[in-house]
Amino acid sequence: MAQNRRTATPQRNRTTYRNTNRNSAYVYGNVAYDVNVQRQLEEEPRRKLSHETRKNRDKARHMSLGYVTFLLAAFCTCAVILINYVQLQSELTTRTEHIAELQSELNTKKLSNDEAYNRITRNVDLEEIKRIAIGELGMTYAEQGQIIVYSNVGNDYMRKVNQGN
Repeated sequence: MAQNRRTATPQRNRTTYRNTNRNSAYVYGNVAYDVNVQRQLEEEPRRKLSHETRKNRDKARHMSLGYVTFLLAAFCTCAVILINYVQLQSELTTRTEHIAELQSELNTKKLSNDEAYNRITRNVDLEEIKRIAIGELGMTYAEQGQIIVYSNVGNDYMRKVNQGN
């Protein structure tokens, strides 16, 4: 294909190429000259393949029953593993959400318990209790002979048994 080159005016600073082929149009700028590249690629001569190469390619295209069985078993194994993995992830997410709910409930109950305890301790007047215990109920403080000190060496609990004193 013969090509004619013509330069445009300096203001445009662009080169115009004209392809003499009847089916092609003008191409501006730095675009490829020949628009029919696909046809040239299709027309490239193919190399001759040897008989052994052609035989190997034909053998590679066909799958034997054993190979198909192996691929099917591998696919099923992968599917089962994937399904189990997704189920475990779902179960983990569910348990994590349940744990978060339980922690939230625990925190709410702790706050409620602390508020109730503070409300109760604010309403209790220890001096009034002492006055009622001593004045109305006859309670007295322990005297010197009534106090017995016992040191427990182990971590066991201790029970006092009254032996008739």
